Order: sequence, then C-alpha cells, then structure tokens
Amino acid sequence: MALVRRTEPADDRVLDLAALERTGGRLGSNPGGVYRDAEGRRFYVKELESPAHARNERIAAALYRLAGAPTLIYRPTADPCQVATEFVTLEKAHAAQFSEDERRFAQRWLGVHAWTANWDAAGFDGDNQGVVGGQVLTLDVGGALEFRACGDPKGRAFGAEVAELDRLRDDPDNPHAVRLFGDIAPAALAEAVGLVTGLPDEAIRGTIEGLGGSARLTEKMIARKADLAARPG
Repeated sequence: MALVRRTEPADDRVLDLAALERTGGRLGSNPGGVYRDAEGRRFYVKELESPAHARNERIAAALYRLAGAPTLIYRPTADPCQVATEFVTLEKAHAAQFSEDERRFAQRWLGVHAWTANWDAAGFDGDNQGVVGGQVLTLDVGGALEFRACGDPKGRAFGAEVAELDRLRDDPDNPHAVRLFGDIAPAALAEAVGLVTGLPDEAIRGTIEGLGGSARLTEKMIARKADLAARPG
C-alpha cells in the first residue's frame, strides 16, 4: 500500500528540515521530499514558490476542516515557503478505485471544493482523492483559493461567483472531476452546498485571518458562500 499524510489531529510543533532526516524524494509536481524525525514519524514537505503559496494552501486546508471535509493534517514549518503534512497508509490512491459508496461520500464535499475554487479537487484520474482508515479524503488542496495547482495565480477567475459548482460537474476540460461529481443527485448536491452555507461568517473570518490571510480573501469567501446560498434548488 502507498503512503500518504496523516489525517488525525497532530501536535503543533514546528518542523525544521535541519532537524529531520530525508528518506525519500518528491511525490508531486512541486519540489519536496519525505522526512523522518528523531521519533520515527514521517512527513512530506513541499517547497512552494513563496510564503503566499504556502499560506494559501494552509488556509484552504483549514477551510475544508471548518466545513467538516477530511484532509491531510498540516504541520507548521520553520520555512514560510514550505508546506508539511503527516504520513499514513493509503488504502486507495485514486477515485477510480472507489466503491460506489466511497464515490458517493466523495461527492459529499463538492460544495466545499466549489466554494474554495479547488479546480483540481479530483486530480488527474482521481489522484487527489484517496481512502485512509476507511475514510475518503482529499489528498491535496494546493489548487484551491488564489492559485492554480501549478502555482499560477487565478486572478479574476477566482471571484465572488461560484461557477465551480457547475464546472466540476460538467466541464469537458476537466473530465476527471466530471467522472467523480457529474452524476451527483439533486438532494446530495443540496446537502453538499448546505455544508458551506451553514458556516458562520465569523468562523470563516477567524479561520482565514487566524492563518494570516487577508481581509480581502475573507470577504471574497463570505461572498462566495452567499452566492451558493442564493442559487435555486
């Protein structure tokens, strides 16, 4: 079985690569590696373009958790350009391997993916979705909020309207997402949206600004929540 990053609550000790042993190389598109601490715990550490990219990913993961969506557990790092997560055993590495029940559970978080503009929610052939300890979770949120998965800024494409709620279900340029989310039932879609629209504005504000996010991002995410709430059905 493959290894991925932990999903259970973890301590908040800051990881410094100088105190860790590198045990493996990069696993994704960004530079990075597998590291082990003196107690034998393993982490994956990504090197991102800037502190803004790293902060963006940490905020996205925190918003997922705020809405109840399972993600990998992020650990603080000494280097502001790094993002670190903990490892566990991955039972299924792609959405293509999911059972029907697992696929339906993955659809439960469509509203969160859309709200955070995570265009890469499914990943290539479903490789951003996996199963750990019997739980379906999103394995990478680096493509959410202000930056694309490749690191390019989204600019005006990340606005106050949540076009992603439709595009993740029907965009022919994103067939991996369509394969996972395209047949979500109307009642399930309404429930997925409700997981976001039920979030208090102050909780959103505290999550974003508590991690160093801007007031502008906060107001945009509150506006995007309102856009979801205003949609018919």
